[in-house]
Amino acid sequence: MLTRFVSRIAKSTIRPVVALAMAAAMTVPALALSDQEQQTLQDLNTYFNSVKTMHGDFIQFGPDGSQSDGKFYMARPGKVRFYYNKPSVLDIVADGKSVSVRDRKLNTQDIWPLGQTPLRFLLSDSIDLQQDTNVTNVLVEEDLVTVTIFDKTKFNSGTLTLIFDAKDYALKQWTVTDQQGYDTSVAVYNVVSNGPSNPDLFKIDYLANSRQ
Repeated sequence: MLTRFVSRIAKSTIRPVVALAMAAAMTVPALALSDQEQQTLQDLNTYFNSVKTMHGDFIQFGPDGSQSDGKFYMARPGKVRFYYNKPSVLDIVADGKSVSVRDRKLNTQDIWPLGQTPLRFLLSDSIDLQQDTNVTNVLVEEDLVTVTIFDKTKFNSGTLTLIFDAKDYALKQWTVTDQQGYDTSVAVYNVVSNGPSNPDLFKIDYLANSRQ
């Protein structure tokens, strides 16, 4: 489930934040990049910053071998929606400041700060992978570019691995790995970039929590 994606780096936000706040997190030294790697990151930044909206299909692979799929819609800065196909009942929305995970069957909702999830990297207004993140590995292959980022939040730490097409730098997949080594991957396909976007897709019903 994408709850794992949201939580593998900011895992404690899936539960009451105060109860699971961590006292400390490991640190990873910044990577000394070659000229080619620096140029690759600059090219990725250019691509990322040229894409303001995006929609398509996704498939998610959980650490337990489970799979789920659905539709996603993105509007930078800060907005995304993942709508899961049945039998999943999840609906995940980021509205620019918060992330909501709603159970459509139980009609329940949990909300966390966007800035404490790995989604913030994908949704920021202006992305600079070299300046704004702690890149620990850049792998340039014939068909793919893989960038690994160490992410430290207030509550937890882990790694975010981004996989891009080597020709046009389109985002293909991301994997969140928590401190226990559990991976949750999301692959996107049938992607349309810079198309029209419906702002109603990214609304969170904050009053729903009080009704719960």
